[in-house]
Amino acid sequence: VVNRVTASPEKNLETILQRVADAASARSDLVMFSETAITGLINDDDPSHDFALGTPIPGPISDQLCAHAQRHNINVALGLFELDGQQLFDTAVFISRQGTLGLKYRRISLGWHEPGASSDIYGAGSSVPKYQADIGSVCLLVCGDLFDDQLVTTVRRENPDFLLVPFARSFYGGGHSQEQWEREEQQQYLGQVKRAQATTLLVNYLDDEYFGGAFAVDSKGNLISSLKAGHEGVLTLDIGLPYRSRGGKDSRH
Repeated sequence: VVNRVTASPEKNLETILQRVADAASARSDLVMFSETAITGLINDDDPSHDFALGTPIPGPISDQLCAHAQRHNINVALGLFELDGQQLFDTAVFISRQGTLGLKYRRISLGWHEPGASSDIYGAGSSVPKYQADIGSVCLLVCGDLFDDQLVTTVRRENPDFLLVPFARSFYGGGHSQEQWEREEQQQYLGQVKRAQATTLLVNYLDDEYFGGAFAVDSKGNLISSLKAGHEGVLTLDIGLPYRSRGGKDSRH
C-alpha cells in the first residue's frame, strides 16, 4: 500500500488500519506499508523533536496493529520509529494474522540520520533474523540496508521465501517522476534484489516530497509488477508460492 503520509500521525494510523481491513476484505494474506509509514521520515537529528516520533515496540501502537491483524485475519508489515528508553530506531515489523509480533527488525544502515548523530541516541540493529510465517519465511531490510552488500549476502544465506523492504525515498530537488525513477533508480534496486536471490516486495510512501511507488521483484531481479511513482494506492499481487492456506489446506496464492 502506498499511503499518503500527512502531518497527523493519528490520521496516518487511521488510514493504515482502514487499508488493512480493505486488504483483508479482498482476501489478501499480507498487506505491507512503507518505512516510517505513520509519521514519515521527518526526523531532524534533534532528540527533543525526534523522540516524539517514536513509539515503544511492543507498545500502544503495535498492540493496536496486532489486534487489528488478528481481527481481520491478515499479516501486516510496516516501518515506524521505535523509541526504546533514550534511543530511537528506524524499525520495521512483521505482524502475523494471529496478532503476534513475529519479527521486529531495526535498520542497520545509517542513512536515516546524519553521520555525526550520536549512536547513543540514534540506534541501529545488528542482525537480519528470519521469521517463518504462514505465507513462507520472511526477512526484512529497511531502505538503505538493501545497498549494504554484507546485509544482502546475509539475506541470501538465510534464503527466505520473501524479502520485504519498506523504504522512504525522495529525489534530490523533489518531484514524483516515474521516468526519473526508471532512469536513475530502478535498475540499482533490481540489481540488489538479484544479489539477494529472494522474491522481494518494496514500497515507498507518498507526500509532497517522497514519490511513492511499490514494486515486486523475483529472485532473479526481474520486475514482476509495480505501482507508478506519484500515485497513492494499492499494488495487488498473486505471487504463486505454496503456503498453508486459511482453511488449512495446501494452496497457491
